[in-house]
Parts: sequence; C-alpha cells; structure tokens
Amino acid sequence: IRDRLMSFRVNLPLERIPQFSKAAADGQMGTIMKFYRDWQLSGNDDFFAPMYTQVKKALAYAWIEGGWDGNQDGVMEGVQHNTMDVEYYGPNPQMNIWYLGALRAMEEMALHMNDQEMALKCGRLFRQGSHWVDENLFNGEYYFHQIIIPEKSTIPKEHLIGMGADDYGNPDYQLGEGCLVDQLVGQYMAHICDLGYLLDKRKVGQAHQGIMKYNYRKSLSDHFNCFRSYALGDEAALLMAAYPETRPDNPFPYFTEVMTGFEYTAAVGMLYEGQTDAGLQCIQNIRDRYDGRKRSPFNEAECGHHYGRAMASWSALLALTGFHYSGLEERITFDDIQGTYFWSNGYAYGTVHLEEGNGGKQVSLDVLNGSLKLSSLKIENLGEHLIPGGVKLEAGQTVSYLVN
Repeated sequence: IRDRLMSFRVNLPLERIPQFSKAAADGQMGTIMKFYRDWQLSGNDDFFAPMYTQVKKALAYAWIEGGWDGNQDGVMEGVQHNTMDVEYYGPNPQMNIWYLGALRAMEEMALHMNDQEMALKCGRLFRQGSHWVDENLFNGEYYFHQIIIPEKSTIPKEHLIGMGADDYGNPDYQLGEGCLVDQLVGQYMAHICDLGYLLDKRKVGQAHQGIMKYNYRKSLSDHFNCFRSYALGDEAALLMAAYPETRPDNPFPYFTEVMTGFEYTAAVGMLYEGQTDAGLQCIQNIRDRYDGRKRSPFNEAECGHHYGRAMASWSALLALTGFHYSGLEERITFDDIQGTYFWSNGYAYGTVHLEEGNGGKQVSLDVLNGSLKLSSLKIENLGEHLIPGGVKLEAGQTVSYLVN
C-alpha cells in the first residue's frame, strides 16, 4: 500500500519522511487533478509518461479493502481524513466530488496512454458516483454529508489520524447536514482543468445559491464564533458551514470560522456558474477586510501567516475570461467577451484583446514574456481558428485572427 499512499504531511529532515504515513482523501484526489492540469498546460509527455503508473496507483489506493471506495462503486463511503483536520465518516460532497474529478482526469490520462481498461473503469465509476451523489446527497438546495459508520476492524489504520476517530460509533467533528462553503471544490477544479461538469449542472448552480443563502453574512456582529477570528464585527463574509436545520452536537472545529481560501473557491465557483454579482461580492468582501488598514493585503491568514489556500484568488481571472490552454493540442481558449485582459499558462504570459469584427470576433494575442505554441485559438460558443502547421510566438510578438 505504501507506494500508493500519499502522505499529507512531510517530516524534515528528509530521512524523517517515512515516520509519517497517513492519507487524506481530498489531498490525494486533488493532487491527481493538479497533475492532470500541469500536464495539460505543459503538453510535455516526457514529464507525463514516466509518472503515469504512479498517478494510476494513487487513484487505485481509493479502492483498497476498507478504503475510501473499497467496494468500487464511485462513492466514498469510507473514513476520509481531510483538510478540516478531521475524519469524515461516510459520503460527503467535499471529498466525493474531488474523487469524481480525479476519476475524470484519470479517464483522460488513461485514454492518452491507450490504457483502455483503466479508462473504462474510471468512466464507469465516475458515472455511477455522479448519479449517486446527485440522487442521495442533494437536498434541493445544497449537497450534504451522509454519515455512515463502517466496521471498525475494516478501517485502514492510515485513515485514522485522531480527530473524530476515537469514539467509534459516534464520531465527533462531522459535517452532517450542514451547508459547507467548500462543498463544490472538486467541481471548481474541474472547471479550471476543462473537465466539464462532474454533477448535474442545474444542481451545481443551486448549491452555489444555497451557499449564498445560508453561509453569507453581511455582518458578523451577531455571529458567535467558537474558534479563531479571521473576520469580525461589521465585516461581511462566507462562513465555513451553516446549519439551517439539524446540527451535530460537535461539528468539525472550524465550522463557525471564516477563511479566505475557502471563500475564493466558493466565489469563483459562482463566477463559473454565471452568478457573477454574488461571486464578485464575496471577493470584494475579502478585499474590504484585507484593505491595508485593518489587515495586510499581502497576508491572508488561515492556519498561519501567508497561507497558500488564498492563492485560489488567481482563479477568478480564469473564470471571468474563460481561459484554458492545452499544451497537448496547442490550443488557447477564451470566452466570447469584449475587452483586453491578461492571460498566463505558466510558461508564457501576455494579453488578449477581443472586439467585434466583420462576421466574427477579431482576436489579438500578445505574448509579453516566454514563448507560446499555438495551433488553434478558440472563442467559447463562437468558433475556432485553426493555424495550419502552428506557430511559436515569442515575447514581443502579436498575432490577430478572426474567429467566427
């Protein structure tokens, strides 16, 4: 199992790494999606091919006996340690949608490697799991957590880190029927990776509306927070979780808190669903709190200073512009919106200008730094301009095409 498990903590110095061997469901599934993203952006099969077997093992770890999806039905019924520093017992949207995203990413990678058996299996589990989550975890307004307690003897020891795991049969720190701010984080990442919808599109939109309905607070003056205070007083924010009806006696420890990394994920998810006013309002609330007077605009604290999750703010640019780049197909994509805006694929950056042309959109693409391989330029819902033989654009070069 050790060669399939990804430890979510790393001890230093390096010789101490083997001392910690515990798995987190969201971390492991999310890393599979991030590997897919980096491969797509780079288009580098020399990077991808040697790692494929290890990525395949990382996903298959979910299928070990007693594991997250031990019965291999596309649903994580097992005990899932996660970024809330607790174990969730049973199917929940946060981990299961990460899993659906990892299955979709793995399906695409397996097809590229002509691994038909793996591709077919991932596609089947994805469809089964997606249908099950929509049918069983959606209450009409948001996705919730269905608590299932497995037989204690079947739980892999590396899944029991401690928080909520000690009181077998009645675990603490569960999400339960709460509306979680991060319930759609896997769908958020799927949009960024251009993997499409992991769940019913209508229900995804309704769930984001549910987050605004239940988690949004215009003021925290009357809000009781039982843990750390990252927002307070008359500040507006999205709470980590809200309980419109039934609340566990002792939910996960951060449920009354506010953390910007989670807020950005929800807000950008709203942008992807066309709920632009709500998404921008949530982002504006963060900027109002970290305005340089009350707090540093360069240090959005979470569990420590300069916490990495706040970098999710960058994805707002991706959602607002519809940017995607496939290094494999050398294709760059934008939404059909007029104006000039910034783009970056990690290897080059520049600007793009879109305006109405004769019979389509006139697109001007500038490379300001790095180099960009380009074989096609696509405007979502409009068309694609193919570039026979492709071009390699260097810093300072501009190309213009009519897309219709």
